[in-house]
Amino acid sequence: MTTQYTDTAKTTYVAPAICDPMGLHQSLARWNHRRLAPSAPSPTWEADLKEESRMRWLEGVWVENLREEVAEQAAAAPTDVDEFVAWFEALKHDGPGQGDRLFDWLATAATLDDMKWFLTQEAAGEAGFDDLVALAQIKAPTTAKLELARNYWDEMGRGNEGGMHGPMLDRAVEALQLKPSIEGTVWPSLALANTLTAFATTRRYAWHAIGALGVVELTAPTRVSRVAEGLKRLQAPPVVRKYFELHAVLDVKHAEDWIANVLRPLVSQDPSRARHLAEGALIRLKCGAMCFEAYRSQLWSTTPFQMAAE
Repeated sequence: MTTQYTDTAKTTYVAPAICDPMGLHQSLARWNHRRLAPSAPSPTWEADLKEESRMRWLEGVWVENLREEVAEQAAAAPTDVDEFVAWFEALKHDGPGQGDRLFDWLATAATLDDMKWFLTQEAAGEAGFDDLVALAQIKAPTTAKLELARNYWDEMGRGNEGGMHGPMLDRAVEALQLKPSIEGTVWPSLALANTLTAFATTRRYAWHAIGALGVVELTAPTRVSRVAEGLKRLQAPPVVRKYFELHAVLDVKHAEDWIANVLRPLVSQDPSRARHLAEGALIRLKCGAMCFEAYRSQLWSTTPFQMAAE
């Protein structure tokens, strides 16, 4: 993290964002949980607003540093529609974290305890794709908005509670008796959720949110299919495998529709959006790559990655 800040009123808050990612992302994760939960009017609303200002500034420090780190690569994204789509689709093969050897290992060699630890980390870092899509579509152009609505409807099980994707993952967590928590999670997993939440809840990052969510649909099927294979090898029950087997298939179609009905029209209408869509996609993949590195360190090394609680 290299960005310099000169706002003397907030210099006391720079250190967590620059030097203590673990402390930063624990704090952001707890704050995101509080601020997104339905609540009632509170007599502490003025103090809450002051806290929100501080946390949103820290969130912004984190995101702007990530933007700086991917700036050169994002600047290479074409603004011509067809060329941009080709660039975006290539991220499936050459983007950060793609082809990580962790997933072949999960499919072929991980023990049940290894898989449980991995899934606990993933569950703790799950930001809720359905809610992120709902937030990202606000005031979006019509064609993109309609596709985001279709995607959201799929996430919601097309009106069938049993088919809702979020609860489907919850049932897998319950069946395996996992106990995800902020304190027990490596900070890159928290950072991934915090970053996607920052994109979706901050309108200056609207195109970043759409780029990030789109690249999830593009790249997830390969990873989740390997997780599903590992779960089947370990004889996990169908209730555990269902979420991963579904996304291994469904997200392929989601990615095709996202590219055709979201990315193409957005760039066609305004080519300057390509840079922001690219930044969002690259940042999402970069955060994922940091997670995979932390997971491998924990699962394979004699000197595990430092946990958030340590």
